[in-house]
Amino acid sequence: MTMEPDMLIDMYRRMVTIRTFDRRAVEEFHAGNIPGVVHSYIGEEAVAVGVCSNLRIDDKITSTHRGHGHTIAKGADIKFMMAELFGRSNGYCHGKGGSMHIADFSVGMLGANGIVGAGLPLATGAALAAKLEGGGGVAVSFFGDGASNEGSFHGSLNLASIWKLPVLYVCENNRWASGNSAAATQSVEDISVRSVSYNMPGVTVDGADVLAVYEAAEQAVRRARNGEGPTLVECKTYRWRLHAEQRNDPPDPRPQEEIDLGHQHDPIAAFAGHLTQQGVATEESLKQIDGEVAAAVDAAIDFAKASPFPKPEDALTDVFAP
Repeated sequence: MTMEPDMLIDMYRRMVTIRTFDRRAVEEFHAGNIPGVVHSYIGEEAVAVGVCSNLRIDDKITSTHRGHGHTIAKGADIKFMMAELFGRSNGYCHGKGGSMHIADFSVGMLGANGIVGAGLPLATGAALAAKLEGGGGVAVSFFGDGASNEGSFHGSLNLASIWKLPVLYVCENNRWASGNSAAATQSVEDISVRSVSYNMPGVTVDGADVLAVYEAAEQAVRRARNGEGPTLVECKTYRWRLHAEQRNDPPDPRPQEEIDLGHQHDPIAAFAGHLTQQGVATEESLKQIDGEVAAAVDAAIDFAKASPFPKPEDALTDVFAP
């Protein structure tokens, strides 16, 4: 697989942006500046970037409660994302959705979603629309290992297979569904084998290797654009933090050795090493990118803090029920 240096550098920049954004979001949450909840994507950056690097701007994605990484990877503006986290009126959802409900239709991001497995049928519908439009568009559903046990998973894959829809089902298997281990909640070790039931390809890749994710997604996107139907891609990954940030500092239900494994499989450090070894970048040039990203995230936080809160009468806007 040969990729242009500029594309590789862009992938690195987006991975660092995701991590820096979420690291600062965690800090601002614990400082009391972000209401609601924050589900950190730190440790899983390679999945979102590896997949979305294969997509056109008009391709559609659906996300999960842990959606910041997907949103950034698809091209959303971090200023409006941060404003939404801060509950400000110029956020993507005017401060009404918060962390779990960010959407930017202009870049094909159909929304994060607080309901487990809810993005699967939405992406399936987007894929049906793309097929009817005939422009070669594809849809991607990101979901967790816990969602693979939901009826929405099985119904979506079945329908997509019957109709040969152009959709990728990307499972981010971080081995834990909230506080429940995958070993205790699912009947198979590899979620990708469930593709057999729906007559579609299934593949498991190292979710800490952005190039492995990219290659698997590239093949699946090519199949989808060629009218060959859906693919189930399972990315084995690790989340570095608790399921959700909590200010009362509860204990982590995961064994310490498993927590440590995540840090030992750092997707950004691994990719940085690859870029320097291949002569695509130097340590100095990567540090420069790190600094530029940090400044951009600082600016996004400043933008959010300077933004107005919604007015009481704004509660009556964006309401679609009579």
